[in-house]
This record gives sequence, C-alpha cells and structure tokens, in this order.
Amino acid sequence: MRRGKNKKKTTITGDTRVKEETGTNLEDTRVKEETGTEGEQEEKRKVEPNLQPEKEDMCQLPSTLLNLILQRHEGETSGAQCHGEGVAYFERGHMYKGMFAKGQMDGPGVFTWAGGLRYEGEFVCNMPMGHGTYTWKNGSSYKGEVYDGVRHGTGTYECAKDGVSYTGKWDKGKRHGKGEMFYNQSKTSSYKGDWVKNSREGFGVRCYPSGNIYSGEWRNNLRHGEGTMRWLQLGQEYAGMWQDGVQHGRGTHVWMLRQTDGAQYSQSNRYTGDFVQGQRHGRGTFFYADGAIYEGEWRNDKKHGKGKFTSKDGHVFEGEFVDDHMMTNELNGNRAGTPLCGAPTLSGSASSVFGADVSLNIKSLLDKIPEKKRNTELKQLEFVVLRQDAELRSIYSFYCRLGHVSSSDNTFLLSRLQLWRLLKDCNIHHHGITLTKIDSLIQEDSTTQVQSPFTLIPLRRLLSCLVIVAHHIYNENMESQKYLLASCFSKLMTDDILPNAKNVKGFLFGQPDLSAAALNYMSRCWDVYQARCRVHAAPGDDQTMTCRQLLWMFKDLCLLDNNLTTVRLLNIIAAESQEPNNLSSCLNLEITFLEFFEVLLGCAEVKCQQVSEKLEESRSPFRSDAESRDLSKDVRESQQDVKTKVCEEPRAAVHREEHRAEGKDMEAKDQTIHQFFNQIFFPAFDHYQLVTKYMEEDKLRQKLNQ
Repeated sequence: MRRGKNKKKTTITGDTRVKEETGTNLEDTRVKEETGTEGEQEEKRKVEPNLQPEKEDMCQLPSTLLNLILQRHEGETSGAQCHGEGVAYFERGHMYKGMFAKGQMDGPGVFTWAGGLRYEGEFVCNMPMGHGTYTWKNGSSYKGEVYDGVRHGTGTYECAKDGVSYTGKWDKGKRHGKGEMFYNQSKTSSYKGDWVKNSREGFGVRCYPSGNIYSGEWRNNLRHGEGTMRWLQLGQEYAGMWQDGVQHGRGTHVWMLRQTDGAQYSQSNRYTGDFVQGQRHGRGTFFYADGAIYEGEWRNDKKHGKGKFTSKDGHVFEGEFVDDHMMTNELNGNRAGTPLCGAPTLSGSASSVFGADVSLNIKSLLDKIPEKKRNTELKQLEFVVLRQDAELRSIYSFYCRLGHVSSSDNTFLLSRLQLWRLLKDCNIHHHGITLTKIDSLIQEDSTTQVQSPFTLIPLRRLLSCLVIVAHHIYNENMESQKYLLASCFSKLMTDDILPNAKNVKGFLFGQPDLSAAALNYMSRCWDVYQARCRVHAAPGDDQTMTCRQLLWMFKDLCLLDNNLTTVRLLNIIAAESQEPNNLSSCLNLEITFLEFFEVLLGCAEVKCQQVSEKLEESRSPFRSDAESRDLSKDVRESQQDVKTKVCEEPRAAVHREEHRAEGKDMEAKDQTIHQFFNQIFFPAFDHYQLVTKYMEEDKLRQKLNQ
C-alpha cells in the first residue's frame, strides 16, 4: 500500500448507489384535534376536527439513484484500489472522507452530498449500514440504525423547523413498530404507541395541546376500535367504540358538573348506550346527576321513540318521546311535547310531576275547582309549567342577579324587590292589578304588615305567584276552556312574561351602573317607607302607601320647588303606568317599596340639576321645563325615555368605547344620588320627624294642663 494522489478518472468498484426512501413524507399524516364540547354540557359530544393537519416535515434522503463516478482520490491505496483512510471526490460535487477497503467505502466515514445532506457513520460495501447520523442542511437530523442507506431499526428523527421529533422503530425508512412522536417544540402534542408504515395503527396514547388525552386503538391515523377520550378542562370523558375518528358503537360519556369557580360536584351526568357518527343514536340510558334516569331510544342526540323517565324520587313517565320532549295530552286533547331540561328535579308525590324546588302552592285556587276535577287540573297545569321550565329558570336566574356584582357559586335567591321588578317589566300592573294586591294574593301567612323588599322568594313561590296572577287576570276570559288553570297560565306566559321579561325598566335596575350607588340607601329608605305607612294606616288595616300619600310626603318634607313641581312628580310616579297621560288616575293606587324607592331616584336628578344639568338635558327621562304648558307632550317624551332604559348583560364590544365616554357621566350621576339622599332627603325627613315629635309632645302637655 502506498500514499499518493490518483487524478485519473475512474469508477469506484462495487455498488455505490444510495437507496431512495419512498413514502416517508410525514406531511401526509393528519389527525383530528379534539376541542371538546362547548355550551350545554349534556347535549354536545361530537369530537370537533382540528382545522390544521399535524406537520411532521420529515426530510427525505436523496430521491434519485446516484451512480458515483470518482474524479480523484487522496489517501491510501493498495495496488490500483483505494484502501485505508482517504478522501474521495465524485462528479456533481459529492465527497466522502473515511475508510476504504478494496476500492469501496467500508468502515467509519462521512459522506456529504452536493446538496448539503451529510451522513456520518458506518459503511459496508459503499452502503450506509449499521449506526449513523444523517444531518440535513436545514438542521434536521436522524440518529440511529441504518440498513442499505435507509432508516431501519431504532432511531430518532428531529425536525429543526418546528420541533417535530420521533423516537422508535423504523422499517425500510418508515415508522413501524413502537415509537413516540412529538408534534411541537413544547412537547404538549404527542403520540406514543404502535405504528404501521408511518401511520398510527394499533394501540397508542395521543396527548393534544389542549390537554385532552386519547388512549386506545387506532387505524390509519384515526381513533378506531376501543378507546377512552378525556376532555380535561371540560370535565368530560368518553369510553367505548370509535370508527374513523368519532364515537361509533357502544360507549359511555360522562359530564362532570362544575361550579363557576371550578369546584367540582361529586356527581355527574352519564350516558351509556349506542353512538352513531358521534351522536347518541339507538338505545341508551342517561343517568342524571340528581338521580333521575332515562332509559329508551335515541335519535340524533335526542330522546326519540319509546322510553321511560324515572325521577330521583321514583315518579315514572313511560311512553313516547319526540325530539327530547315527552308526549303529553294538550289542553285541546292533542298530543304535545314536554321538554326534560338538563337534569330535572321531579316530585316524590305520585300526583305531581314536580319536585320540592318547584312544587306549586295553589291550594286557594284548587279549592275553587270541583274536587273530582282537581287532580286533572293540577296535572295539566304542571305539564304546561314544565314545558316552560327552561325559560322560567332562566328568567328567575336573570332577576336574581339584578343589583349583585358577583357570587362564588353564581347563585342567588330572588328577593321580593326583584320580583316586583319582574312583574312591572312584564306589565302585569297594566291588567288592573297593583303589586300590593299581588302581594296580598300570594302571601303565605295572615300578617297585615307591609311586605318587606328583602324577603326571599324561592323558585316554587315564583311559579305559584305566576299561576295565581294568571288566574286572577284571565279566569273570566278562559272559563270556556277545558283546563282553566293551565289555559290562564299559558296565556300569561305567551302574552306577558316571555315577550317582556329581561327587558329591565325603571330607575333602580334600568341603569345597572347606578344600581350599586342607589342600593346603598335602600335600607334607610325602607325605614322611611315603613314610617310613612304607619302614619296613614288605621288600626288593623294593611300598612301600605298610595300615590296621593306619597305626594303629601313630598309636601310635608318641603321637597317641592320650581324644579320638582307637583306635575313633574306626578310624571315620575306615572312613568310606567298604563295611561301615563292620565295623572289623576294613579293617585289612589297603592304602591310597594320598589315604586316608592324608584320615585325617589327619579326625583334625585330633578332636585340636583345644579350638579348634573347637562345629564338631565341629554338623558333624563324628564327633559321639558316644569313650567311648560305642553304637559301632555312632556309626559309622552318622559315615558318614552323611561321605557328605553333597558338592562343589557353584557353589551356588545362595539359599545365599549361609548361606555368609556359615559364613565364621567356615571360618576356625576352617582354624586347626584349621594347628594340627594345625604344632603336633601334624609335631612328633610329627620327634620320633619323631629318637628312632629315636638308638636305631639306640645299637644300632650297642653292636654295635660287643661
């Protein structure tokens, strides 16, 4: 053997071709990302596909067969052949540096392709073989076992572009066998399990960037066979059969119930049964968190067909369901669907479909119905109420939150103050019945004391109230109907409640930003209201206040002036009346504390014009000069402005800039409220009380001296 340079153009003996890897482009590998369900925890369970495929960016080995023609060799030779350590330069710019044996690349060496790809490792008869490392020009690499120039055996591929990596078994250049793959640099997206020719196939665990996890069987990169999917943030889990990426076959889906602060209840909703293309379809059983159970047929995610619903207390409805509604007899004898909303709480009583939280207390109404018809009347009424269950609970929840900022579990009970607001928003007082009359109809004891605004009203009392009010308003018009109570309630809901609820009016809750400031003075104003009621109440009479007595209070306290005239005060009092132009018609009407308090808030702006004159001109519901002769126009404009003050939660983003601009105005209106109560109303009331006390004492002294 001798050293030297062979500049003669020769071909290295043996097969110097580097085999091509085919079908190894990982960009063809796609899966569907699970984002879970949104909105209702019970009703949606489809696995939503990810809009972007998983990008693996597997770099290829040379895609053409290379016939290496040696241009020159530098290094050791033996006879006419390269032998030992040396460097070979080939046509087209390829180069090899390493060991040769009998004219062939054999042993450890480094081969660099003209395009920048580099292999460092073992060679056998001109072929990369054994252990080695491929490094691409972009920084991607493969380190592991190589056979006939392709990845084969155990090895690790890392993509420099986006952090994709794979460690595991390879077969002829393809991922095949056990292996783990990361799809992003943070390693929050991964798959660990079986592979077949670059596809996830067999058993494996897939972790998604969202935190969701699937553990189970795969076929052609899709969940297929038996497996379990967990939506961690949503608290949901499905275990069962899959087909082409979605739930299909028998399975169980669980929804863990959560509070708004993230605290988790011990119970959950659970469905076990048939799925077809991601939907509950076929036969299945739904176990509600409260203990209720539905067993029967499903179609397109809804109860449909023959089924049995068992309440937590054992009441059973067995029959036909259509689109999640149990079919019941309607008032006219036709079949109608009654929804089972969420996890309904039903009664343990055999004669009622309601539970303790919504049982009706309407004995006074049932006593007016012939005894043999009472059970049927009650049943039909309860079915009508149940059909409105979702809307009624939503309305109850909405009005419970009025005036509140937040709660740890976002749950409140309705106060009587909020109940009055609900009734006024729905224009119940336009049917010739006052709020004080409604209070007397629904009171559950014999007290004659004035009704407190702080009294809590559970859902069952609200429902009973609406049934009683409906009967009082509509019973004469519905006497010809087969089921009187159900007909009256249906009309109340259709004509009054559903079209108007949540459209909050009035001075207290109609401007949510001012509610907090106003409610600071409610307790003291309640004391004033009670004191004035006692002034006018005769022994044994109900302690209430009329609009006329409210006018006299303003006169007694010397609150009327050039700004707050008698006409202006009447406009405020009649703002939500059925006939706002007929001011005299409201003088003898009894008013609740809500109406009393809102009159005070309406007067605050008028009395404090020197503080908020600009606000009064632009947004006050009483813009016209109090001395104007065109009183009817003033009233119409006033009432129109009052009716447009709607409570919205939350407003659209397009209004946010407007809210910022109004921030200073709101601060000014807060100051108006504070100034009115602290500097005008309460001092005037205290002075009047003191003077009245001195006068009574003086009269007593004079009487004693006679």
